[in-house]
Amino acid sequence: MQQRRSFLAAAVATLAAPAIVRAQDVIRSAKVSYRLVTLSRKLEQPWAIAFLPDGRLLITERPGRLRIFANGRLERAAVGGVPKVFAQVQGGLLDVCLHPRFAENRVLYLSYSAAGPDGAATVVARAELAESGGLRAVRPIFEALPRGSGGLHFGSRIVFDRAGLMYVTTGERFQMQRAQRLGDLAGKVVRLRDDGSVPPDNPFVGRAGVRPEIFTYGHRNPQGIALHPVTGRIWLVEHGPRGGDELNLLTAGANYGWPLATHGIDYSGAKISDHKSLPGMTDPVRFWVPSISPCGLAFYTGDAFPGWKGSLFTGALSDSALFRIDMDGDRYVGEERLLIDRLPFIRDVRQGPDGLLYLVTHSDDGGLYRLEPA
Repeated sequence: MQQRRSFLAAAVATLAAPAIVRAQDVIRSAKVSYRLVTLSRKLEQPWAIAFLPDGRLLITERPGRLRIFANGRLERAAVGGVPKVFAQVQGGLLDVCLHPRFAENRVLYLSYSAAGPDGAATVVARAELAESGGLRAVRPIFEALPRGSGGLHFGSRIVFDRAGLMYVTTGERFQMQRAQRLGDLAGKVVRLRDDGSVPPDNPFVGRAGVRPEIFTYGHRNPQGIALHPVTGRIWLVEHGPRGGDELNLLTAGANYGWPLATHGIDYSGAKISDHKSLPGMTDPVRFWVPSISPCGLAFYTGDAFPGWKGSLFTGALSDSALFRIDMDGDRYVGEERLLIDRLPFIRDVRQGPDGLLYLVTHSDDGGLYRLEPA
């Protein structure tokens, strides 16, 4: 307990350090008044953020760099040892996630797209963050085979559950039928041990022709995943085509329908399916038409914003907003759009150890931002 308090004190001290670029005027929402604070505008296509126990912030940049924000400023040098990534179109360095026992073992995970002789795929690598700052003992532990052509729909988010099992989202690589193929790891959520091996109680273990890593299937391009802090269940957001973005509650072995059932249409305007729902498939808890392109997902559990406690947050790439979703346990209640037209392309949202919310925006002059109570 004393060690945890020391980490928390260090984290708050690090995040509270000076060098804030700009604090905007008070913004009033339904339940909270807050300010948007700019911390950095020196990031290139940032994709994901994760907090170290000492309060430093890890940030992935899609072209292939892992950056550190500490003591109120973005460190100039990138972290060494990051694997080579396939940085084309939507591919590149994507998520970063700490091992649940990072304070003891200094293990973290990176998801990224990697190329091979027959195309590219979503990969997860396990690594150790050395005290000197670089990555060591880097090794891939999962690849969403088979590889495929093009640079679209890689997923890819990582979260751990309370049992220490890891969930990884994969996109269907813009080849929609792959989401329904159980011998294919595209368009899935996979469930792994922390070394990449398969838990024996995964829903498809032992079924001939089915990949045992699969936890759920029928997903298009899931770009947000989060563990409910009370119920312990896994929530997911994924991109539809034109319309049909989804908020899903995951159940082992469930089929979430894509592309056999969808609320969206093709980008050309053509119909993808006659069905919005089908027997034996799991409907979304919430769907959005038109699309908002939800990205990043985080439950808020802090004390800085009492009116937001228990809310679920996701960025909306195509709606230029941050969505706050009211939850009652595992039940969707309603939602509120925040930061409307203030920040373009919110790619990730996370709660910091100081109880504040942190965002990154995906652009060539991408930014790191913080929401503070007014």
